[in-house]
Amino acid sequence: MDERTVITIGREFGSGGHEIGMKLAEKLGIKCYDKELLELAAKESGLCEELFASQDEKPTNSFLYSLVMDTYSLGYTNSYVDMPINHKVFLAQFDAIKKLAERESCVIVGRCSNYILEQADIDSFDVFIKADIEKRAENVADRVELKGDELIKFLQRRDHKRRVYYRFYTRRKWGDYHDYNMMLDSGMIGKDKCVD
Repeated sequence: MDERTVITIGREFGSGGHEIGMKLAEKLGIKCYDKELLELAAKESGLCEELFASQDEKPTNSFLYSLVMDTYSLGYTNSYVDMPINHKVFLAQFDAIKKLAERESCVIVGRCSNYILEQADIDSFDVFIKADIEKRAENVADRVELKGDELIKFLQRRDHKRRVYYRFYTRRKWGDYHDYNMMLDSGMIGKDKCVD
């Protein structure tokens, strides 16, 4: 019997979800995938890697946008032919996440991975990392050149994009405790305790 450990991490922007995922993977002796999934999905799908970066966790219903962006995916060699580019990118990530979880133990950060693995009937332990907005602002203050209310608005916009993306592809509420095995407040208990 194959005993894989697959952990997914959903996270609010600035809560430290990426860092927690990396440390957890290191502690468990497995790989952590976050933005690396974009490269993997591009490679496996045959779609242009730049498309994945431009579409990363950004849904769009715009037919015109998808049509224009589609010109960049010429040369693909798979079954994603007759659909808007944002759907092609999501389905390529879906396939990459599924294949990854089928073949190895790993930590996967974001990209609706908890939902994808549920739909693929692959066991995973799903965690959501949150923190109050002031703590998240502290966490990202050295990475962005915004301060005060502008920084708070920036965090709210990033969370809104994640919320809309998750809702668009899952028809579920992002961050709802029903979709996770564990929810952790990194602002309250700290990132190291989250890893533990």
